[in-house]
Amino acid sequence: MTTIKDLAKAAGVSITTVSRALNGYSDVNEKTRSRIKKLADELSYRPNAQAQSLVLKKTNTIGVIISEIKRSNAKDAFAFEVLCGINDRAGELNYDILLFSTNPNKQLRKSYSDLCRERNVDGAILQGLRVSDPYLKEVIDQPHFPCVLIDIPVAGERVGHVTTDNVNGAREAVRHLIELGHKRIAMINGYDEASVSRERLTGYMVALQESGMAYEPALVTDGRFSEEGGMDAMQQILEKHPDVTAVFCASDLMALGALRALERAGRSVPDSISLVGFDDISIASYCSPNLTTVRQEKYELGYQAAQLLIDMLEGRQVRHKVMLPNELIVRGSTSRKM
Repeated sequence: MTTIKDLAKAAGVSITTVSRALNGYSDVNEKTRSRIKKLADELSYRPNAQAQSLVLKKTNTIGVIISEIKRSNAKDAFAFEVLCGINDRAGELNYDILLFSTNPNKQLRKSYSDLCRERNVDGAILQGLRVSDPYLKEVIDQPHFPCVLIDIPVAGERVGHVTTDNVNGAREAVRHLIELGHKRIAMINGYDEASVSRERLTGYMVALQESGMAYEPALVTDGRFSEEGGMDAMQQILEKHPDVTAVFCASDLMALGALRALERAGRSVPDSISLVGFDDISIASYCSPNLTTVRQEKYELGYQAAQLLIDMLEGRQVRHKVMLPNELIVRGSTSRKM
């Protein structure tokens, strides 16, 4: 393997000159730089990444910290699509990614700062954190380490935020049900510690208010962003509010659980009750009936998060909050109230 010492000897220059030529320093003559680069190609020289990072104080590696990856979430695949977006944009911009999976117990044993410092990443993207997670305060308090949060509404000089328009997406979903003639509309939300839950609840309330309908807190049940939680929440709605004719779910995974509960109760969808989800995960278009939902661009969330973080790392002017649009996709799980 050709070393930088071999390359310097072949070029008849010092090791320092080779290093500065290959790293783009302006004090190297262009003719010399071209000759060194040509020799590097001919000799198949590849720089030592670890040595380069020590010189440049930069590893071109970003951490991706995802909270609570579970096999039971495989139907959702939300985090995977976001990760694909991060990976593709990072690769296009010559950055590598390092994936960390965390949970509240791990966070108590090892701080966010320690995690990133030990792995020597330049910045980090965080997804799936609750507003109560120990890492969140650390992120806000970090003065020099840039990071981007997905779906956590925090922004600052070294903190970016990428999200979808949760309020308007939920508003459009509930407006769709209202336009179909539904007047008793329940909501299966996630959990209060998720900022998207609060935003989607706001959208639900805005849609009701705009149509002159009263908001009834009793019609909102938490489904913990899981299929089982959605099933439990739907069973509660059927028992306590049998007059409900439509349900807005704050995630498709909870809507799938609601569908199971309705099937067990002998309630047909959409003839007996209409159902709307949020996310447009892959299975939403294949379940029976296929699911009316709010499509958010999961891949684009990751792509834009990587772009924002790398822009911050490279000192470019940025908008610290990026909000992506979403779209209501009408399928077979909603119909006009008879």
